[in-house]
Amino acid sequence: MSPHLQVWRWHVTMLTSILHRMTGGALYAGGLLVALWAIALAGGPESYALFTGLLGSVLGKLVLFGFTASVFYHLGNGVRHLVWDAGHGLDVKDANASAYAVFGFTIAATGAVWAIAFMTGALS
Repeated sequence: MSPHLQVWRWHVTMLTSILHRMTGGALYAGGLLVALWAIALAGGPESYALFTGLLGSVLGKLVLFGFTASVFYHLGNGVRHLVWDAGHGLDVKDANASAYAVFGFTIAATGAVWAIAFMTGALS
C-alpha cells in the first residue's frame, strides 16, 4: 500500500474524481448493453422479447438504474471539468461546492427520468 494513503485526508473532490473514472467504465459496459439491444432487435421478436424480459427483471432494472445514474454523473462532472478548464471554480470552496452540485444533479436527474418512466408506464 502506498504510504500516502495512511496520512491523506479524504475529501469530496477525491471522491468525485474516483467516481468519474468508475462511471466512465460503467458507460463502456452500458455501450455494450446498447449493442446487445440492437443485436436482439435484429434477431427477431423472440430474441427481443428475451432481452426486454431480462431488462425488465429486478436485476435488469438495477443495471438500468446504475447506467442512468452513471450517465448523469459523468455528464455533470464532465461539465464541471469544462468549467475548470476555462479557469473557473478552482479554489477549494468552489471545487467542493461544485462537487456537491454534481451529486445533487445526478440524484435529481436520475430520479426524474425514473419517475417519468414509471408514470408513463414504460417501467412497472
